Amino acid sequence: MLTLLKQETFLLLAVLAAVVAYPLEHWMLHSGQPVALAAGLVLIAFIVAASMRVAHHAELLAEKVGDPYGTMILTLAAVLVEVVILAIMMSNEASSTLVRDTIYSAVMLDINGILGLAALMGGLKHGEQSYNDDSARTYSVMILTAMGVSMVVPEFIPEANWKIYSGFTIGAMVVLYALFLRMQVGPHSYFFSYSYPEKRRKKVPEEEPESVNLALSIGTLVFGVVVIGALAEVMSKTLDLGLEGTGAPPVITAILVAAISAAPEILTALRAALANRMQSVVNIALGASLSTVILTVPVMEAMALYTGQPFQMAMTPVQTVMIFLTLIVSAINLNDGETNAIEGMTHFVLFATFIMLSLLGL
Repeated sequence: MLTLLKQETFLLLAVLAAVVAYPLEHWMLHSGQPVALAAGLVLIAFIVAASMRVAHHAELLAEKVGDPYGTMILTLAAVLVEVVILAIMMSNEASSTLVRDTIYSAVMLDINGILGLAALMGGLKHGEQSYNDDSARTYSVMILTAMGVSMVVPEFIPEANWKIYSGFTIGAMVVLYALFLRMQVGPHSYFFSYSYPEKRRKKVPEEEPESVNLALSIGTLVFGVVVIGALAEVMSKTLDLGLEGTGAPPVITAILVAAISAAPEILTALRAALANRMQSVVNIALGASLSTVILTVPVMEAMALYTGQPFQMAMTPVQTVMIFLTLIVSAINLNDGETNAIEGMTHFVLFATFIMLSLLGL
């Protein structure tokens, strides 16, 4: 029992933070903007700590079931955290563009940030790194389709017809994801796996793999998401107040939400790249991007239909250009079954451009 509690120190600290935050919420919101901003940032740190434990148990489950199911569990856990935070923040009357900006930021972070940095670091260490190019092509075309339908076409939909198109979007995303799941775990599962050649080296004793208690991992994962939701409730209010009138670009909040859900994935992807397992990086980065679009959109569109308040889903011209640049570069780089440091750098430059544009408020 003590060992278990020690392992879950981060999650216990997050629970303690939630217990303290709720009674102090009124004080934090009425003690001035600096206090509210500091409280919001501290709560974000605890949310990241809890999400790390959620991701850890998702990773244990992933190792237990193996690919492609494993990667699916990892990406779904990250998207679940993101949807919970988004839903709570939107219920607190956040910006109407928060959902759009968060999805856009998540795709930029996953493809250009995670994939770019992982390919750069892995390429510098191993040179060319192999993976199954079928997976990259499948992910890319589905991301392009999903983002086009849900975040480009809405620009041309009359406001009077938003409910009809919103319902269509929900149906389209559900059908796309159902087909994708059937492919990923069914007849085309080999698209998302890669047979790495056996390394010829002196055998060293391997570390004993961590035993997996399925019920415990699933229970802890669900409990962690509940804790994240509780912390997000207070964090959204304090952060909104803390950033009010500071001149910070509105997209900053969206970037923070995307970064919170992606934080564990970054570590997992970098470890995989340095271990010369690029297929895992491709599955994590592109799979997370696809899951973010194809799962977050229908949930939030359903929420909009329920409340009768539409979200601004159509991307700005700058965002549209950046998305198409990213997907074009991705299609070219991920077309030959090998990545290298140069390809990683091209994506990372696009990520740096995204950050610069965001700081400029574009």
